[in-house]
Amino acid sequence: MAAHLSSGRVNLTALREAGRRELREFLDKCAGSKAIVWDEYLTGPFGLIAQYSLLKEHEVEKMFTLKPGRLPPADVKNIIFFVRPKLELMDIITDNVLREDRGRSPQRDFHILFVPRRSLLCEQWLKEQGVLGSFIHREQYSLDLIPFDGDLLSMESESAFKECYLESDQTSLYHAAKGLMTLQALYGTIPQIFGKGDCARHVANMMIRMKREFPGSQNSIFPVFDTLLLLDRNVDLLTPLATQLTYEGLIDEIYGIQNTYVKLPPEKFAPKKQGEGGKDLPTEPKKLQLNSAEELYAEIRDKNFNAVGSVLSKKAKIISAAFEERHHAKTVGEIKQFVSQLPHMQAARSSLANHTSIAELIKDITTSEDFFDNLTVEQEFMSGIDTDKVNNYIEDCIAQKHPLIKILRLVCLQSVCNSGLKQKVLDHYKREILQTYGYEHLLTLNNLEKAGLLKPQTGGRNNYPTIRKTLRLWMDDVNEQNPNDISYVYSGYAPLSVRLAQLLARPGWRSIEEVLKMLPGPHFEERQQLPTGLQKKRQHGENRVTLVFFLGGVTYAEIAALRFLSQMEDGGTEYIIATTKLINGTTWIKSLMEKLEPAPF
Repeated sequence: MAAHLSSGRVNLTALREAGRRELREFLDKCAGSKAIVWDEYLTGPFGLIAQYSLLKEHEVEKMFTLKPGRLPPADVKNIIFFVRPKLELMDIITDNVLREDRGRSPQRDFHILFVPRRSLLCEQWLKEQGVLGSFIHREQYSLDLIPFDGDLLSMESESAFKECYLESDQTSLYHAAKGLMTLQALYGTIPQIFGKGDCARHVANMMIRMKREFPGSQNSIFPVFDTLLLLDRNVDLLTPLATQLTYEGLIDEIYGIQNTYVKLPPEKFAPKKQGEGGKDLPTEPKKLQLNSAEELYAEIRDKNFNAVGSVLSKKAKIISAAFEERHHAKTVGEIKQFVSQLPHMQAARSSLANHTSIAELIKDITTSEDFFDNLTVEQEFMSGIDTDKVNNYIEDCIAQKHPLIKILRLVCLQSVCNSGLKQKVLDHYKREILQTYGYEHLLTLNNLEKAGLLKPQTGGRNNYPTIRKTLRLWMDDVNEQNPNDISYVYSGYAPLSVRLAQLLARPGWRSIEEVLKMLPGPHFEERQQLPTGLQKKRQHGENRVTLVFFLGGVTYAEIAALRFLSQMEDGGTEYIIATTKLINGTTWIKSLMEKLEPAPF
């Protein structure tokens, strides 16, 4: 089931197993039949750790979604709430428990499992509501880093960026440090830590303190990772705002990938039967899982979308040729061999059909005039053209009332590519947005300013051109089919965050000291002592393994760029990626949006 987790340089199945073991231990504490009441947000991440079959083995008979009112009838001994420590969820749990029929026999036992940490505030709240005593077991389940793929881990903490940069709440950074300690317990101490940004500094400090406080955590495992690179999202605010142009990035931009699953419009996936016309088209969205367990997807996910079509047509030829083989099978042995390959061939054919349909859906959008105009403006900003004046295309979009998030992404992109906007330009945009979309978006604009996304230019200096030239963030002659540089993921723009990782590996950050000072937050290096005998002697030609941890979110295009660097012949470094959340420009801006509720009179 999880073979794709062990296919990379680091076997992430061990992390998944540790998560499953902890879950089994908790379920076994609640003896007898069980029903789980889920905080809906947790079902996706949990699905990547344990399937229903594992829960069933431990007497879980029913599952419900957490909602106010009476709990549905279930003939079980234990009711277990799986929840994030949020006060609004405690209100629903209180309602559930108070409505429980005390007169029923036998009585049902209540338990609560906080994910990822117990919260004194929530327990105090339950106590004040008079229900805390109803829970026999009150425990925490540390779901910090969830393996999404053979080289990808995510905490799926949806509000981490907002908490860190707007609310100065460092809870998610503590969870990140805890997650890294768990990784070190499984894969050995990471000898070198590099970082850039305030949040990165905090996480490194917490890790060092945790190590000091738990001297027993110094394990005698040979280190798997050579280097940890901690990067703050606000060091590179530009990358998530731009439209991703890899296959996986575009699927996420257009349809949204949730915990490796995507829901697609069903029309394209209806089986075509002869002579039936278009009746009985499915209405349910088509749900597909996307990860490297699927051979074809692993091959095309990180390619620029313009290079996907040729791969799909090549594959189609290979598969039809393979099916043609059956006509040439003469002997029993040949027929037997063909039959044994059949399941694999059929899986390949259905995988090809799915991805051809997805590619058609995406192509309908990427060939539209609006997509092209939007992309042209993005690319002009990123290459430094006309970033300091009001943009006509943005004005037209506001006048035609295009979706607000689209407008905000473009205006923020312009602001970041100009190190902030002139006050006159900024005021003009704000006025246009509030007059067109409503004054309730005032708080959103304020949040974007606080996060550094949409701000006035201070000191009258635009540092972006210097950063762009020094780090080679814009490449004019990009090769989308056979790329030779990471800039192919945005057809010209090289993600700043990934360029920093690339330069750290070779020739080192000393070469870009001046630019690092222009980017927000400190940059630092720490070394963790390894017990004698565990120092690594690298074999000739053996690659280093670097864990890049994005604090505040990472996009699929950045992941594709890091995978590209891992596969380079003379790269010398393989990357594993960890993040607080997988994001794209839309979900990221959405997490910062806030509506002023109209007064109730």
